[in-house]
Amino acid sequence: MSLDTFREETRDWLESNVPQSMRNRTLHFEDAYETYNTDEAHEWRDRAAGRGWIAPTWDTKYGGGGLDRQQDQVLAQEMAAIKALPPATGMGLALIGPTLLEFGTEDQKMRHLPAITSDQVVWCQGYSEPGAGSDLASLRTRAELQGDHFVINGQKIWTSGGDRADWMFCLVRTDPSAPKHDGISFVLLPMDQEGVTVKPIALISGSSPFCETFFDNALARKDDLIGEMNKGWTVAKRLLQYERSGAARSAGPAPKRKQKPMLNAYAQLAKDYLGESNGKIADAPMRATILDHVMQERALGLTATRTVEESKSSGAPGAATSIFKYVGSTLAKNSAELKSQIRGTSGLAWEGVGFSEDELDSTRDWLRDRAVTIYGGTNEVQLNIIAKRVLGLPD
Repeated sequence: MSLDTFREETRDWLESNVPQSMRNRTLHFEDAYETYNTDEAHEWRDRAAGRGWIAPTWDTKYGGGGLDRQQDQVLAQEMAAIKALPPATGMGLALIGPTLLEFGTEDQKMRHLPAITSDQVVWCQGYSEPGAGSDLASLRTRAELQGDHFVINGQKIWTSGGDRADWMFCLVRTDPSAPKHDGISFVLLPMDQEGVTVKPIALISGSSPFCETFFDNALARKDDLIGEMNKGWTVAKRLLQYERSGAARSAGPAPKRKQKPMLNAYAQLAKDYLGESNGKIADAPMRATILDHVMQERALGLTATRTVEESKSSGAPGAATSIFKYVGSTLAKNSAELKSQIRGTSGLAWEGVGFSEDELDSTRDWLRDRAVTIYGGTNEVQLNIIAKRVLGLPD
């Protein structure tokens, strides 16, 4: 099939199968559960799963779509053209799935990947601990191999979605006598067991997407050890690179289609709250601030597109993904702050009459997105990685 034919068929299928409620909207991971817990979202998921398009590039034997890189880019472009949300999201698709494809045994892939490509299992991450956040290799959660199982004791923190997760991918210390980067293993364990306790953490934004997770003789099967015993740090680093490379999967420019021109969202917001003069935002300093921010957003998007197009293979991401994480998270935080600034005092509203739902959400978004430069690896950590592993600067 030619790429043009594939594009036409993809466009027609998406137009017929993506529910209207899953179009023309954005998604923040904290809102994902509510967004995807609707009948129309389930319908969109099931239709895409039947075509293998929850994980379009994964092998069909694992429930993927078997698309090549060009076909996958066409699919991304056509979904972007109608502003369709992905049929499923989460750590299964973005993090542990790609890691299993690279490091997992065939048995592990067959047991876990089909549940991900059908969106039947929710995953969470067991990395950070009290006292082992940015210095993750200092983790102390212990796992002792007893027969066919690891017995796990310890605590994890900032476990995103841990209260709704079915499985966790977890870093545990299996050799306490080894140097801290050694003696760590990467295991998978079910959350629905007596030895696992999850407690949500309330945030200043009013939501509770993060949790504390406690292990009291929790069990993980020996055949759910990913990679080698005591060599889990290698697997853990690769998974973080998959996490940080999310911004680099860009749809890129699709062939032109007739669409109504859209006013930049920031400019429209500024005109609504600050007024306009001769068709421009009346507040000149704010106009310059918005222009600078939009240019940075577009520059990041074009860089991500170029990165995808220049990649000649589907090899695993490298240290340069920290650039996307650093710039992307900074822009996300700045975006929420900018929208709040444009609204003035209405951008600081928490509750009460006289405020719109968008204004109340804006305050929560501003507070929530203060954390984006922390989770997934702080900006300081990303700059250290860029300096050492990308630029080759001395320690």
